Amino acid sequence: MSAAKRNACTDEMKTVAKDENVTERWLMSKIANGSIIIPSNNIRNQKIHNVGIGNGLKTKVNVNIGTSTLKNDINEEVAKAKIAIKYHADTIMDLSDGGDVKKIRQILLEAAPIVFGTVPIYEAYNKGIKKFKDPLLINEDDFMKAFESNIKDGVDYTTVHVGITNHIAKKILNVKRHAGIVSKGGTITAAWMLKYEKENPYVTYYDHILELACKYDVTLSLGDALRPGSILDSHDELQIQEMINISRLAKVAHDKNVQIMIEGPGHVPLNEVKANVTLAKSLIGNFPYYVLGPLVTDIASGYDHIASAIGAAISSSEGVDLLCYLTPSEHLALPNVNEVKEGLIAYRIAAHVGDLVKLREKAIKWDFEMTKARRSLDWEKQLALSIDPENAMHIHNRSCDNHAYNNLPCTMCGGACVYIMLPQQRKYTTV
Repeated sequence: MSAAKRNACTDEMKTVAKDENVTERWLMSKIANGSIIIPSNNIRNQKIHNVGIGNGLKTKVNVNIGTSTLKNDINEEVAKAKIAIKYHADTIMDLSDGGDVKKIRQILLEAAPIVFGTVPIYEAYNKGIKKFKDPLLINEDDFMKAFESNIKDGVDYTTVHVGITNHIAKKILNVKRHAGIVSKGGTITAAWMLKYEKENPYVTYYDHILELACKYDVTLSLGDALRPGSILDSHDELQIQEMINISRLAKVAHDKNVQIMIEGPGHVPLNEVKANVTLAKSLIGNFPYYVLGPLVTDIASGYDHIASAIGAAISSSEGVDLLCYLTPSEHLALPNVNEVKEGLIAYRIAAHVGDLVKLREKAIKWDFEMTKARRSLDWEKQLALSIDPENAMHIHNRSCDNHAYNNLPCTMCGGACVYIMLPQQRKYTTV
């Protein structure tokens, strides 16, 4: 950000400008005013593909991976990281809270040469479990050491739950919530504040956090500890109060040349998704907005990647900049490798659907090329243009050995294929 304010174009900016087909000058102006960020830790010890997140750029997709206290298989997490890269995730977050979380983070950083994020409070929680058998026996120093440990390992962005204060934590006891607090980071922080009658350490030491973030050029993702965990809690008093706090702290970070983005819900009914983006943008201004889903219903267990992709597509079309995926295993289990792929593909579709609205001329080129390929029954091009070419090819070829050849229809319409029947198309002989 400080480079952009000096009109100095960094290598990261040049990469993003080329990928997004924008001018470097335009990009620098957006980075300078905080509406675009390029998360990239300056001590990351490997070359990564930098991406820009924010106003006027393609909607990006984040994939969450990581161990839990009940399942800790680093080989499986590495496999998830590799599948996320194969299917073009823009960023990846390690949410590990089980096992040796620092070692796990370091292994995954090496396995994933893309933009990498973490939630430092999970490391503090992990210490409380392993050392004290009680996560609430950690102190302010543990909060800060966890934050510093994460950024010194080279992560590009970190989630810090600075919007939830001691004042709001006390309100939680009196405000009726159907789903309570579903954020792990939010639950840990709120319970700790209530136990010790102290302020959130990430609020108390916010200035020091900004100093460290600026030193390592780490982007802060200001977390929504009180996001709704049910559509019944959408936009309640707790969620809105936290967002107001976050909007104020975001401006403080921007003034200190720290790149930031704001996290959003959560579970939101369909008719409130647009309103959520409008409200958030009215409070936070043009800072990038990063949402989990949102899930538009609570009954889609096993298919939450679909239910949330609906909300994600609308959010993207309304101006959301980064989508955090959900998988079919959400609310049920730690996702496996295939479920990571399914969630990522669903969200890449949602991101593109949104881009067709907010970046129409750029985004629609992909659809235009697919339309031409379909009209001419150019199967090779159709399959190559599919968001998951391998799966598209598997489905197309499963019914007939010859169906990979051009100018033959698929088995959906067969001889009644409308493209074949048009006068300008070649005729074919039924085999």
